[in-house]
Amino acid sequence: MKYCLQTLLITSMLLFQAATQASDVAKEKRWADQVIDSIIDGEAEWLQADGHKFLAIYTESTSDETRGAVIVIHGSGAHPNWADIVYPLRTGLPEHGWATLSIQMPILANDAEHAAYAPLFNEVNPRLTAAIAHLKSKGIKTIVIAAHSLGSAMSSHYLASTQAHSITAFVGIGMSPSEFKQMNNVESLKHISIPILDLYGSEDQENIINSAELRKQAAQAAGNKNYSQKKINGANHFFNEKNEILINTVADWLAKHT
Repeated sequence: MKYCLQTLLITSMLLFQAATQASDVAKEKRWADQVIDSIIDGEAEWLQADGHKFLAIYTESTSDETRGAVIVIHGSGAHPNWADIVYPLRTGLPEHGWATLSIQMPILANDAEHAAYAPLFNEVNPRLTAAIAHLKSKGIKTIVIAAHSLGSAMSSHYLASTQAHSITAFVGIGMSPSEFKQMNNVESLKHISIPILDLYGSEDQENIINSAELRKQAAQAAGNKNYSQKKINGANHFFNEKNEILINTVADWLAKHT
């Protein structure tokens, strides 16, 4: 009996810890210290959500006409100036008339299991809401999201769970399914009606390639006639050596759908 009670207590403590899991703020600070010193293009800015200060990098459009702003969302364990996907988009899209705001999303330690990120989704919506408000304070009206990997799941979760949002279009790069509903792009796509570009590579992760048809069916279930799916030949999950194709594909699609 004593052993059973001890086991029950330990299990309850683990469940409570999982339920209250929060972003690793110490790691966020370490990332911020490193990132701010390395910024060449753009300016570091600080946003607040639920009493927590988090890093953002704002980069102005370098075109004669500013079309709007793109909120750039990184994948798991990364930061707003991450070399793969994030940096190319946040510095490349301004040449096509888009300001960018790359923001720090909730993160965990490098060895964290995928399942451990599920509770962090409670912190996603406040951060995106803060980012949108920040862009609006700059007078920007057209706001879109471009997100990679776990960041795409966070973004689709926001769009699916927020009835009144100000996002005009969504680019999801490397979107995958998940056993956890809030982390599952396929489930979220069933509840999103704005234009969506579902972008992935022919050398992407197996679960992303294999779920392409499920994502398409989910968008159809939502009645989303402005959903499009594009596979880039030769691109892996991080679009290594495909940055120019990545930027041009996103910019061309946004020009047609915003």
